Amino acid sequence: MSGTNAASGAAPCRFAHYFVICGIDTETGLEPDELAALYQWLEADRQGRDPDTAATGENFEQSPLKRTFKSKVLAHYPENVEWNPFDQDAVNMLCMPKGLSFRTQADSREPQFHSFLITREDGSRTYGFVHTFYEEVTSPQICSAMQTLYQMHQAENPSSATPSSSSSSSSSMDSLASSLDEADSPSSSSCRSAACGGYDASRDTLYVSKALCLITPMPFMHACRRFLSQMHRAVTAASPPPLPLESYVHNVLYEVPLPPPGRSLKFHGVYEPIVCQRPGPGELPLADFPLGQTFTLLGVENLVQLFNCTLLEMQILLYSQDYQRLMTVAEGITTLLFPFQWQHVYVPILPASLLHFLDAPVPYLMGLQSKEGTDRSKLELPQEANLCFVDIDNHCIELPEDFPQFPNKPEFIQELSEVLLRYGLSPVGGAPPISDPPSTTTTTPVSVSTRHPGLKGQQALRELEDDGRNGNLGGEQLAVLELLQGNTTLERLQALAKRTGVRVEALKRVGGEGEGQGGRTAVEEEELRNAKLNVQLREVFASRFTTMFADYEAFVIQSAPDLESWLTNREQMHNFDKASFLSDQPEPYLPFLSHFIETQMFATFIDNKIMSQWEEKEPLLRVFDGRIDKARLYNVRAPSLRSSNYQRCTILKESAQAIEQRLMKIDHTAIHPHLLDMKIGQGKYEQGFFPKLQSDVLSVGPINNKWSNRTATAQRRKDRHRQQTEHLTLDNDLKEKHMQDARSLGKNLRQPKLSDLSPAVIAQTNWKFVEGLLKECRMKTKRMLVEKMGREAVELGHGEANITGLEENTLIASLCDLLERIWSHGLQVKQGKSALWSHLLHYQAREEKLEQQQAESLVSNGPERRKSESSIGMPSLRASVIQDMRHIQSMGEIKTDVGRARAWIRLSLEKKLLSQHLKQLLSRQALTKKLYKRYAFLRCEEEKEQFLFHLLSLNTVDYFCFTSVFTTIMIPYRAVIIPIKKLSNAMTTSNPWVCVSGELGDSGVRQITKNILEMTFDCQNLGKLTTVQLGHDNSGLLAKWLVDCVMVRNEITGHTYKFPCGRWLGKGVDDGSLERILIGELALPNADEDCGRGCRTPDMEHSPGQTRRISITSMGGRGYKPTSAQIQEAIGEAVNSICKHFHKPEKERGSLTILLCGEVGLVGALEQFFHNGFKSARLFQKTVFVWDFVEKAVAYMESADQMGDMQETAEPLGLTCVYLCRYVSAINSSPRNIGKDGKFQLLVCLGARDRLLIQWLPLLVECPVIQRMYEESALLRDRTMVNALIAVLQTLHDFPITLEASLIKGIDL
Repeated sequence: MSGTNAASGAAPCRFAHYFVICGIDTETGLEPDELAALYQWLEADRQGRDPDTAATGENFEQSPLKRTFKSKVLAHYPENVEWNPFDQDAVNMLCMPKGLSFRTQADSREPQFHSFLITREDGSRTYGFVHTFYEEVTSPQICSAMQTLYQMHQAENPSSATPSSSSSSSSSMDSLASSLDEADSPSSSSCRSAACGGYDASRDTLYVSKALCLITPMPFMHACRRFLSQMHRAVTAASPPPLPLESYVHNVLYEVPLPPPGRSLKFHGVYEPIVCQRPGPGELPLADFPLGQTFTLLGVENLVQLFNCTLLEMQILLYSQDYQRLMTVAEGITTLLFPFQWQHVYVPILPASLLHFLDAPVPYLMGLQSKEGTDRSKLELPQEANLCFVDIDNHCIELPEDFPQFPNKPEFIQELSEVLLRYGLSPVGGAPPISDPPSTTTTTPVSVSTRHPGLKGQQALRELEDDGRNGNLGGEQLAVLELLQGNTTLERLQALAKRTGVRVEALKRVGGEGEGQGGRTAVEEEELRNAKLNVQLREVFASRFTTMFADYEAFVIQSAPDLESWLTNREQMHNFDKASFLSDQPEPYLPFLSHFIETQMFATFIDNKIMSQWEEKEPLLRVFDGRIDKARLYNVRAPSLRSSNYQRCTILKESAQAIEQRLMKIDHTAIHPHLLDMKIGQGKYEQGFFPKLQSDVLSVGPINNKWSNRTATAQRRKDRHRQQTEHLTLDNDLKEKHMQDARSLGKNLRQPKLSDLSPAVIAQTNWKFVEGLLKECRMKTKRMLVEKMGREAVELGHGEANITGLEENTLIASLCDLLERIWSHGLQVKQGKSALWSHLLHYQAREEKLEQQQAESLVSNGPERRKSESSIGMPSLRASVIQDMRHIQSMGEIKTDVGRARAWIRLSLEKKLLSQHLKQLLSRQALTKKLYKRYAFLRCEEEKEQFLFHLLSLNTVDYFCFTSVFTTIMIPYRAVIIPIKKLSNAMTTSNPWVCVSGELGDSGVRQITKNILEMTFDCQNLGKLTTVQLGHDNSGLLAKWLVDCVMVRNEITGHTYKFPCGRWLGKGVDDGSLERILIGELALPNADEDCGRGCRTPDMEHSPGQTRRISITSMGGRGYKPTSAQIQEAIGEAVNSICKHFHKPEKERGSLTILLCGEVGLVGALEQFFHNGFKSARLFQKTVFVWDFVEKAVAYMESADQMGDMQETAEPLGLTCVYLCRYVSAINSSPRNIGKDGKFQLLVCLGARDRLLIQWLPLLVECPVIQRMYEESALLRDRTMVNALIAVLQTLHDFPITLEASLIKGIDL
């Protein structure tokens, strides 16, 4: 979207395309601005009044000198340019965004300069540069009309001192209107009436604004500014210019070419030569707006934050009184994005009539003109959840909540600050050294002189200060200003100079600067300095991207055989391997990069890369790739890979030298302006008035131009080349359409249509937004599903995982952002920063009212329902929007509405209720109608249904996006102990207790009331639950207890965990355990509880007698006996799962405890191995456990004579024996009553942790006890099988196994 695109193709290389004059049309006289009328129409529509009876633009409350009147394009030359058609409405609106403005001799009439740009649908740009000055009104009709309007205004407002203002309104558009309103603030308007008494035709001279504008294909801002100011000087000077003005206009339009890439060009204005230069093919593209000024206005820290928000495609609103500042900051920030390009709505100057565009539910970068004295707090914007608000004049920015920081930010800021300091600029935001307090920042000095009568002598100094504030003065010139301070002679000289039209620059030279180096003027010096600063700052930014994306090509997926098939399947294709790319980046970069690679600008960059195999490389991509190749040449392998060390930019000097050489040594000089063949005597010179130019000589250029011929030959060559390749590529129109569709993916609104602003066009624009939002929702939910299912498939053993927790978080954050934008679209009245939370609060207020009315009936129905539920153990949770809101409202950690809305979305997503909740919220249609305009997304029935359906698809996967983010909040848990249903077993006289553990901690021991078997407790978020320790104190007569399972539920998220037991707790029964460690699994919700959440396969029901524990311990020998092949397979699977666990990124590993001790864990598999061929119950008619075998073996080893034998054996074996004895002794002497199976589990876990298992196995196998306790055919007596087992367990030595505290509590090693 740089100027290069605009100038390419069929466009001959002309410096300027049009010269335009805008102002008052004396024939039609004073017309109220119809855009103001349209604005009132929109307001009436918004407030529900009949728009057609709204005012027609007249507004008698306002002083006529402050009203908006219609400006017109008075003339433009030439009539039309084929490759850049003239858009009269857009140019008129952007040249005079506020319409005509009137002044009297008592007002300041300083000329103003500003720029604008028009973005075409294909993304190419045209730039406009405007010089606005005041010209005396000579038409008696207009003067008398103004007099009449003023009398009417006085009749309507006898006081006339304080025009009423509507800025207290809470409505977004009203307050925006008041901020842009031309009504004076009370202080200045009373001052105006005191000073000059309004307008009286007999006494006052009336002036009206007029604009001169150059429209160019490339942003040569400095050159155009100088040309236009010289044109104005020619009109205001005492003597006429050397040639008629037509000569200069004709020259700049037809005889000045664009400088070729890498060259500089000199052409002639009215009084002085003007130089411009264009970067070469390997350099950063042209950017002529002064970046130094952008940095000075905002400060480095703020600018880097704004840059970051732009990269992450947030909504960005720039706010300033000065149009040129808006343009400078907008162009500055988009220039710094190289090699990426802003892909969304881009309107650096938003005309007042387009305020409704701030409602756009898409990323945008817009500039809004503020009125002096407007309070930011009164500026209510339609949506602020994802908004970066930049108050340029007060040097501050308001950032959205919770976004990742730019990598290496401190070092980056340091490097930028050093560049600025080398050029004498402060890295801290604010004006150059001499500055007013921010509240009096103005662009016109009149406010100073009228607010302090008697300070007129300081006006010249104020004007110079103003110049400084606009960034035109560098360090050296500021010294001159200090000289000026207090020097009345110089002040008077300066004021005189201003009146006679002499430039400020001339005075600066008086201040002692003289000629610049090498005979250059101070202005040229300043321009050179600006150009060098610009390129050095841009190089620092570009070098960050070259470092971060040095290897991006390796991750681009080139899957299509040709362009046509690629364009056709663009939406379905996976173009960039995001997961591999992220896994290759340094850890600190990940939060930023995972967000950035999801943006439209990154997607477009990758698209351009893929298309470059079939067509010419996009210019920015070509430069960027060239830089990466160069960096590779210098360092054979980029050493920066996976290193987050900051790499400074190494080419600052060369980049500045290239520009200096071009500006020092001019490559081309354009033809001098000359007399044209035109009628003499027309357009007579009259000082202070811009004459009517002769259109016949300006409508066509010279026929024989050497550079226009040069273009024609180049064009013919291009045409031939295109014809040769045409049969290989698509038909161009079709391709362009495909390209637009492929690139935009529903986001093709770059700039609102400025020319036609009928309500029908506005409705059409909104319809595009609605379609775009729906498409975005479809793409986001699809992406979330594909990524998540991809990962779950991996856990089931298919393919490779391609999502990280970080990526998942990014996708959910972007879903939150999308929902905020949908809820902000077409909002009637703005309340708070989050539109979604505001809607929820309205809903809550209504529902709570209804709840109070229905309270009695609910109370009478309540208990019966509770009884039926309690019989199954866990009472069900009612799915309620309000209940979830109350949970969020009770979280003190969240301070803002935006934060609450995001938390509520995460909670609903985790509970699989997002679609259901939003459907419930939108089912209150009266409320939706009250809150939203007719065109809002939420009032488009069909789209709304599709949107809810897309969200419903997210219920097919499990998210823990609430639990894993809010880790410090207090959560209520409910625990229910379910005994096996025999009365004698269900009752116990002892005092039971539980301790619940999760990935984030444990609850501590909680006593349970005897025989209630249910409790709720609050504790800090435990994360996903992993284990429950269940026990009792063995007191009373009925101290034995047969427990089926324990159920624990997180009362906020509704996640229920089942911890199967199926064993006795009590002395002298089962394995004598008074305490068991139970391993949990997430229970699937019941069908009735889950209605509306999407279907799930029902859980497999186990009967308590068939759990794994019973089957592999030999209670009465009745259990299921697995074959040796099944046992080997189970061990292999268990070890495999642990290996996979450690190959996942650390933050996503989940619970190792389940893999060790769970249903199919390592402990269970080894128990099966040890149980195979175990002579248990037949010996003494009582149950014998594997732990009994371990204890006997250890006792045998410890017997004194055996130890004697042991010491003679190899040293390591003796040490291993000592370890085994020590571990068994520590487990036996633990204060916990965990039973024999629990002790075996503990030994396996400790052995795996300390890498001793494979050393202990041979000791147990060698021990003579084995012959007494195992049959001949047992696996443990088969040497081959034991060696195979040792080999499998050996693989666990590569991993650092850590055990959670609940497993090893009380073990002292």
